[in-house]
Amino acid sequence: MIATYQADCQARVDAALEALFVAPSTELQRLYAAMRYSVMNGGKRVRPLLAYAACQALGAPAEQANGAACAVELIHAYSLVHDDLPAMDDDDLRRGQPTTHKAFDEASAILAGDGLQSLAFSALLDPGLSPLADTIRLDMVRTLAQAAGPAGMVGGQAIDLGSVGMQLDQQALEYMHRHKTGALIEASVRLGALASARADLNKLDALQTYAQAIGLAFQVQDDILDIESDTATLGKRQGADIARDKPTYPALLGLQAAKAYALELRDQALVALEGFGENAEPLRALARYIVERRH
Repeated sequence: MIATYQADCQARVDAALEALFVAPSTELQRLYAAMRYSVMNGGKRVRPLLAYAACQALGAPAEQANGAACAVELIHAYSLVHDDLPAMDDDDLRRGQPTTHKAFDEASAILAGDGLQSLAFSALLDPGLSPLADTIRLDMVRTLAQAAGPAGMVGGQAIDLGSVGMQLDQQALEYMHRHKTGALIEASVRLGALASARADLNKLDALQTYAQAIGLAFQVQDDILDIESDTATLGKRQGADIARDKPTYPALLGLQAAKAYALELRDQALVALEGFGENAEPLRALARYIVERRH
């Protein structure tokens, strides 16, 4: 079920994203080519899937979340472009292909990331992608800004860079990852719910609990795969976290305990959805997929 759902959602969001990468002039073709390369070079599209699934969980058609789906993927792609830069993680491989600063150059990669970030907010405000009331679109912009900025993803990356070679306890490690990885995953679910135009406070609270659990589970599984998978499967350097002496869940808890914790978080997410009907099946499937994936 999840493979078919994923393929449908990927096709939907990719079609919407492609339309955003048409250069308005010949002078900007290289910039737009770098932006397109950074987004359309594969990827699981987990965050757009979550946006679509949350929208559908509240009984609205998935298409209403096109703006949300585009926005979270654009923010995610921008973060990867900048994380891969020599000043950050200095990675040469992403999604099985050269990173943007290798395929183009460092300056182009920086500008491409900058462009993708601003394009994300444009997608939320585009009435063609987000056919919603202005008050809802404003709430969505506020949600994404908080999740992507220093109180969320950017702050988490800063903590991550400052934690290399340090011994963090579980509370500190989770604090870092709830910002670096979890904030955008939580925003993906909330944005999808807001796009439904049917979200009440109780549903939003339940979906936040779900998103917090899977956001952490996603990172725990990433840490596990950094040990158990290989470069070809991951599409990025296997063992990179160990090589950089970054704190990880397997290093802190042990590999088997980290696997058990990922399953515990999955179960917490499923419990949070008990008040939802069959429309939430894609969200349930995604919770299972996040801890079962091999790349």
